[in-house]
Amino acid sequence: MMNITSKDSFTPVNQPEYAQHFWDYLKGKEGHAQFLDAGNIDGGYQFPTVDDQKINNDLKEESLFRRIATRLYSPGAASNIKARMNKDSATWVAEGAAIPVYDGLDDFTDYDISDHKLAVVVKLDSEFLHDSKFSFESYLRERLVGNFARAEEDGFINGNGTSEPTGILHETDGAEIGVTAESLTFDSVIDLFFSVDKEYRKRGIWLMNDKTALALRKLKDDAGNYLWDQGSETILGKPVYISNYMPDADAGAKAVAFGDFRYYWVVDRTSLSVQVLRERFFETHQIGYLATERLDGRLVRPEAVKVLMVADEE
Repeated sequence: MMNITSKDSFTPVNQPEYAQHFWDYLKGKEGHAQFLDAGNIDGGYQFPTVDDQKINNDLKEESLFRRIATRLYSPGAASNIKARMNKDSATWVAEGAAIPVYDGLDDFTDYDISDHKLAVVVKLDSEFLHDSKFSFESYLRERLVGNFARAEEDGFINGNGTSEPTGILHETDGAEIGVTAESLTFDSVIDLFFSVDKEYRKRGIWLMNDKTALALRKLKDDAGNYLWDQGSETILGKPVYISNYMPDADAGAKAVAFGDFRYYWVVDRTSLSVQVLRERFFETHQIGYLATERLDGRLVRPEAVKVLMVADEE
């Protein structure tokens, strides 16, 4: 797969002066925004480098897809990325025989990427900003990370591809349907596993919500053996990840996904930025913080992840 510039190469302004002005600005002090122009994004300001790195590390811990997907950074206007299919393979060749050469003219597929905007407004009582025992910096970072991690996970699963990323459950551009079954059964889960090519099964994982996981934990074969290995928390030797943004196993729902999620690409377009909203919440003695980030995401190999669809009721 194609390498795209690491986000570390495009950090916000990293001088100590920028950090001091940034946090004074966020605490509502006058006269500091004018020193933050170098970090201006969407009317807000990028976090200082150290804090930006902490946010990225925390997002990776909190955001499921930032752990299981491929993360890229592609700043700038809307563009495209190239996904390499890697169809070539090594072949045993007899001594003196011709070596076969794979014609890789179709190795790369172009995908358009957008910069969908994700935003949240959080409020904080002004009195906390003057409390020496209150860690304002840590609190704000943690609160923003929690908000963005939840919204990202929902988008990467259910996103419409228009105003949001293209989620893995997208009807046309998401994961392929591997199995359609009337209900969750021992056999239907095994069928989903083997519907995925062995190339993607090697690093395959399962994705489902809590309710579906509970149902699968109870499935047994005719000999009374559980499908779910309670000791290793795996199904057929592959780890299970839980996201409650996955749908219940109701009629017409894609309740279980399995495959190699490295082929879902999370593309960050900008760093997280924040703008202070002082006047808007003045009467309630609060300060608002409008935080935004721009990103995209899509499954670049639809066959790498497949889903189990519960059949519609007739």
